[in-house]
Amino acid sequence: MATVTFDKATRIYPGSTKPAVDALEIDIADGEFLVLVGPSGCGKSTSLRMLAGLEDVNGGAIRIGDRDVTHLPPKDRDIAMVFQNYALYPHMTVADNMGFALKIAGVNKAEIRQKVEEAAKILDLTEYLDRKPKALSGGQRQRVAMGRAIVREPQVFLMDEPLSNLDAKLRVSTRTQIASLQRRLGITTVYVTHDQVEALTMGDRVAVLKDGLLQQVDTPRNMYDRPANLFVAGFIGSPAMNLVEVPITDGGVKFGNSVVPVDRDALAAATDKTVTVGVRPEHFDVAGAESDQGLAVVVNVVEELGSDAFVYGTAKVGDESKDLVVRVGGRNVPEKGSTLHVVPRGGETHVFSTSSGARLSD
Repeated sequence: MATVTFDKATRIYPGSTKPAVDALEIDIADGEFLVLVGPSGCGKSTSLRMLAGLEDVNGGAIRIGDRDVTHLPPKDRDIAMVFQNYALYPHMTVADNMGFALKIAGVNKAEIRQKVEEAAKILDLTEYLDRKPKALSGGQRQRVAMGRAIVREPQVFLMDEPLSNLDAKLRVSTRTQIASLQRRLGITTVYVTHDQVEALTMGDRVAVLKDGLLQQVDTPRNMYDRPANLFVAGFIGSPAMNLVEVPITDGGVKFGNSVVPVDRDALAAATDKTVTVGVRPEHFDVAGAESDQGLAVVVNVVEELGSDAFVYGTAKVGDESKDLVVRVGGRNVPEKGSTLHVVPRGGETHVFSTSSGARLSD
């Protein structure tokens, strides 16, 4: 097994002046499951391809263990990659697909068969070993691609959106399988996805990228509880955090008709007359129908989930209309078109600089 280090790794595509990945610095521990996440075009797949040796590194270095692999060809890096489209050979059986890399490496047939059967047992593929890929479902093909990576016993697994071709239910069950499999094998894994729910549920740590720049790398819990800036706050969490620009006042911030106390140091660090306050949908208290506390939210849509519900509404903040999401109990769902008064729960707010987007609160 091995650590992985991105040491100011930079990739600039020919004909472009702006880096696709800009001085990426991440240290990945031996056996860690790290997820790279971000919107389309943020540089996450390019980062993975640089580690795989499929993209040139124009600046900085990449190390696997103690070896500098920055300019090594892919075959010398001791990595195994699982692609989005599985990349299986259609004319070969499942067993031949899984053992192909070992065959090329000159491993004898008996050892190949043993390793393929061991991997098939782990992945519940034993009964499919003699089938061709076209006779398998999407989820089974995905497991074959995983099996092909496992039999090679690499130092690092690289996975590029391997679940994006699966339907929603299968995606949920397969991500659980991949995470538990990785923990059992203990192989360092770098996993790329645009789905932040996938990132939070699978990774030991998550790295958020935007425009080629690393925004934050942290455990899923810390990233949810302490996003480093406005971008991470709005990106991580489903539904997204509510972000509202509010004026600073004595004792805190003016949130509709209420003054909400926030961290004094955060307000002292603010350089604007306003700050942007972040509130998760579950961190609003709903005031009584007769109350005029907080912000008045007109209910547009209610998404009922059984145990609870998400209210999507509009509130007047200053001169602007602002969309807000509020989580309420499943037994106490408001009518569409009604008005709720909501107040952020004390100690559960996040304060950001309106101009720079940086986090101000502890």
